[in-house]
Amino acid sequence: MLIIHIVEPFAAGVATYIKSLTENMQDNTHIIIHGERSNLTAAAEVKKYFPKTNVKFIRWANVQRELNFKKDFNALVRLIRILKRFKNADAVHLHSSKAGFLGRIACSILGIENVIYTPNGASFLIDDLSDFKVALYKRLEQFASLFGGRVICTSKSERRAYVNIGIKASYINNGTSILTTEEVKTVKNLNSFRIITAGRIVSQKGPKMFNDLALRFKELKNFEFVWIGDGVDKELLHADNIRVTGWLSAEDVQKEIKASDLYLSTSKYEGLPLAVLEAMNLKKCLLLSDCVGNRDLVRSGKNGELFTSVEDAEKKILNLYAYRESIRSMGEYSYDLCFHYFNAEKMASSYNDEYRKGPRKVKKRVTRTTRTKQRVQAILNVRLW
Repeated sequence: MLIIHIVEPFAAGVATYIKSLTENMQDNTHIIIHGERSNLTAAAEVKKYFPKTNVKFIRWANVQRELNFKKDFNALVRLIRILKRFKNADAVHLHSSKAGFLGRIACSILGIENVIYTPNGASFLIDDLSDFKVALYKRLEQFASLFGGRVICTSKSERRAYVNIGIKASYINNGTSILTTEEVKTVKNLNSFRIITAGRIVSQKGPKMFNDLALRFKELKNFEFVWIGDGVDKELLHADNIRVTGWLSAEDVQKEIKASDLYLSTSKYEGLPLAVLEAMNLKKCLLLSDCVGNRDLVRSGKNGELFTSVEDAEKKILNLYAYRESIRSMGEYSYDLCFHYFNAEKMASSYNDEYRKGPRKVKKRVTRTTRTKQRVQAILNVRLW
């Protein structure tokens, strides 16, 4: 099969997710149409880690994160021009909100029917936006759903968020490549208690909460906090007991996580976080903020805990520290969960089945949805190619 992936941004967890799909579907050919953000890892660097034999890349010019009618229109025109070459592809898979919005309009205009949209963290779940922007993002998701495509979320709780705003959705759990027992072997410094996280240092990931929590342990010299990654909000991580590593190779990320005691996430919302799955794969106990995506990964008291505030997180860290032996057994439970429910091979197999299913046929009739699509197509009825 020929699978077209459309993504903005092409970095961090979304890029890892697409890489996992392509690695586990080597019998298919994948074309990745991607944007690029200057403040994230360069696309050229990201491409190095993808399979060389079955993956090709096309840069999507003009696309950017912010809402801007002129730039978004230009990005849509460019995307239509690119997609016209692949109208006979077996499936088009859209990743993240901007690609999901513009991609569904472009595919509808071109008559491409087998379209899947995976949000990877719904934009309307951002809790530090104004009520107006949250309402706007919901309306944009609802509007884009008029143009067809199947919404497949990365977690059960993300699916529920879409259903709650009236959008039909299903879900396929994110997955990671399961490591062997030998690969998971850990060498630890028993004189320290290391708490670690990984990801972009941006508002979504809660760096301020991470810093506030670290400050509560500043007098306890054996407690260490580590953030693997970089980002625009790096200055929020100013506590003396926080070490920011910057971006590391996959091997060095594993070394850092192996040397830790507890994986912490202060995220405000997620799809289903791959960084947490990788920590589970390395047999780590979890302490995660109680948000969409995170709550799908914790079985309370078995592989970790959820928390709702800095005070709650502090209390649970101290409790876990007092019973450090339980952290080891919780890590084993994390690994078992990962193996059975969050396995990259199972994820890829499920998507492969979805690609083969094709669009669900619906009897055509003139409805408000049809008229809306016709109006948009009329606006865009110019020589785009």
